[in-house]
Amino acid sequence: MAKSKGNGLQSSAGLMRYYDADKKSITVKPQYVLIAGVVIAVAVLLISYFYGTWPLS
Repeated sequence: MAKSKGNGLQSSAGLMRYYDADKKSITVKPQYVLIAGVVIAVAVLLISYFYGTWPLS
């Protein structure tokens, strides 16, 4: 039988880069994303209402 060449270190190098990149990224709480979405949706509805493009009028 042939010996395995011990490529364990090389195969885990990609995982190490992935976790290093994850630590450097900006994190945002999910609550802030939901609040921002609701605020933007309300702003779009208000702007469309005031400019007369409201679908119901």
